[in-house]
Amino acid sequence: MAINILGISAFYHDSAAAVVTDGQVVTAAQEERFTRKKHDDGFPAHAIATCLEGAGLSMREIDYAVFYDKPLIKFERLLETYLSYAPRGFRSFGAAMPIWLKEKLFLKRTLKKELAALAGMKESELPPLLFNEHHRSHAASAFYPSPFEKAAVLCLDGVGEWATSTVWSGEGRTLTPCWEIDFPHSLGLLYSAFTYFTGFKVNSGEYKLMGLAPYGEPRYVGQILDKLIDVKADGTFRLKMDYFNYATGLTMTNERFDELFGGPPRKPESNVTQREMDVARSIQVVVEEIILRLCKTIHAELGIDNLCLAGGVALNCVANGRVLREGPFKDIWIQPGAGDAGGAVGAALTIWHEYLEKPRKVNGSDSMKGAFLGPRYTASEIVAYLDSVGAKYRQYEDGQLIPRLAEILENENVVGWFHGRMEFGPRALGGRSIIGDPRSKKMQSVMNLKIKYRESFRPFAPAVKAEKVSEWFAIDRPSPYMLLVAPVREERRIEMTEEQKKLFGIEKLNIPRSEIPAVTHVDYSARVQTVHRETNPRFHELLDVFEQRTGCPVLVNTSFNVRGEPIVCTPEDAYRCFMRTEMDYLVLENILLAKSDQPEWKEAGDWRAKLMLD
Repeated sequence: MAINILGISAFYHDSAAAVVTDGQVVTAAQEERFTRKKHDDGFPAHAIATCLEGAGLSMREIDYAVFYDKPLIKFERLLETYLSYAPRGFRSFGAAMPIWLKEKLFLKRTLKKELAALAGMKESELPPLLFNEHHRSHAASAFYPSPFEKAAVLCLDGVGEWATSTVWSGEGRTLTPCWEIDFPHSLGLLYSAFTYFTGFKVNSGEYKLMGLAPYGEPRYVGQILDKLIDVKADGTFRLKMDYFNYATGLTMTNERFDELFGGPPRKPESNVTQREMDVARSIQVVVEEIILRLCKTIHAELGIDNLCLAGGVALNCVANGRVLREGPFKDIWIQPGAGDAGGAVGAALTIWHEYLEKPRKVNGSDSMKGAFLGPRYTASEIVAYLDSVGAKYRQYEDGQLIPRLAEILENENVVGWFHGRMEFGPRALGGRSIIGDPRSKKMQSVMNLKIKYRESFRPFAPAVKAEKVSEWFAIDRPSPYMLLVAPVREERRIEMTEEQKKLFGIEKLNIPRSEIPAVTHVDYSARVQTVHRETNPRFHELLDVFEQRTGCPVLVNTSFNVRGEPIVCTPEDAYRCFMRTEMDYLVLENILLAKSDQPEWKEAGDWRAKLMLD
């Protein structure tokens, strides 16, 4: 009889749930997609219900439930930190304690109560509730679904219970801890401190800092290495806490940090200046160097040729690309839900492989199913919603729709693409995407300003047929989860003039860099997503037909949402986003809608005011 395990991540940020059946990840989803609250940290009731439904299970058929970290150890770290810094940080201590004493300290009781209410069961009828360590959940999420029988595992994040950086050796079904770096010395919190200082939101805006970096110069690298962090030759590090406020305060940085970089943090939503660009570039350079040193050390110590990555820092796809190109490992694999959401997957897999001591099957490809692990919607459900709002649409057969769509894209239209199961993790991968023609010189600007309503400097990613990736980008292997940055191939680039080379900062933005300018960043890089016929046949077919028409097997792929909103989940979410923006067409499975045909969209109040800007 099958063994079903429910993994839960909650109460910090990016709450999520996952169901693992006999060692296979069957369903996984983040709570934010259902509540429409970005990075929702509440109990993931909707995600759990959806994952159970997707797996065809009731709570009574779950054999074990597992939480992704150990809150009592986290509470111990909180108390020890405040005691060691006392009397500094009393305000922060006072702000943190009530919620801990009321909710988080008694998390086992809270979880049982919530699960019982969700399932309509008595607490005594619930499956056993287990707790895993935070970094073990990360490590398990990275290693167990990977295509490797044996691998080194590196987990880098803000902080779990105590650990901020951990190294593991994985072989078969066993994960062995090797060493760790503990709080307050954290690469994730260092990067978040700079996210805060440049005016972006912590635990949300780190990818903006990464996207901003190529516009700047690394002029602050010396100051960072001299004043903020002591980095050893082996990559291990200690932060100089005199400049940081996160251990005890209500902000990430302090006045000494401000003095180092010439003034206070940028006010959110104010103009981004050359200082922020240079600061972003500098911290990106430092973090990449530390990660490369750590990788060389791990490879030398463990003598293993494959590397798995997880933790929020593993979403830094620029650093990942350098590890692949310049690091000592033959291959790397990154968990698509690398942040806390993926902890739900890792916790469930830990129970299967370590608690129950069940074997692991490796077949040379990863077991995350392309990250298409969320809900899907039937044609009848889609039609019922569209009819209820008076939408105008036309249904097609695949053989008609894909060629029509390729033609629409070739004419520089922006298309909302809603197909199959929703992706797990922060990236849209061709399930809930907005797509466009990468050859268009105006596409990047149009998508940023008229569709996504976000900062003009932010780059878009290319989705490319897996078998053609090396013809367009300097990468020779799959990147299905959009977690590797690679250079655009030299022969596809457009050389800048001498005048253009003299441009600084944001002035660089509108200079076409290649044959596919909409997905080529200012440093000729791109965050590559390879599309595979095996995991996403329909999106692959669209790329194929688009290539037949244009000679280009690439499309712009960005997440189907506007700034401050989670990626869409339901047909209703998709239609609402379509109507709120200047998207031209919407595809819901085999249904095509043109914006020009739709009835007037009316909404009470300013919908943008309801979204928390990220």
